[in-house]
Amino acid sequence: MGFGVSGSTAVVFLGVLIASGTLYTAAAGSAEQLSDARSAESEELLDRRNTVINVASVTYNTNTSTLTVTATNNGTTALSVADTSLLVDNEFAIPDSTAVDDDTATDVWAPDQSLVVTVDADTAPALDATTPDRVKVVAENGVAASNTTVEEVG
Repeated sequence: MGFGVSGSTAVVFLGVLIASGTLYTAAAGSAEQLSDARSAESEELLDRRNTVINVASVTYNTNTSTLTVTATNNGTTALSVADTSLLVDNEFAIPDSTAVDDDTATDVWAPDQSLVVTVDADTAPALDATTPDRVKVVAENGVAASNTTVEEVG
């Protein structure tokens, strides 16, 4: 055996070493990303399990075409007011005002607090014609509560 065989063996060995180092780096990075994704999914699942909301009352003022929805956070997860959605007769409604236990400046809807959402007919097309049949409140994590009993006032 000459130098050519020893040299080519060294080159092949060096190539295998570089390839295995690259493979390990890629595999370790992918495994870490999968682990992080599973952890995030577990946290989101725990948040959903700990979220319980209830639509306590829904009133519709026929004179002003204003809908007032009161929902309570009965779970153990604090929710965001800005990320909470309201559906009126299966149409998205933009709130005119929101208040958590009479505080209109907060964005935190903590456990055992009530959220009051007021919607005017100008921002909710479903309110133009008649009293709505169904109201649904959806939290940021997808947990929802609905009410089909709308009290008319005015």
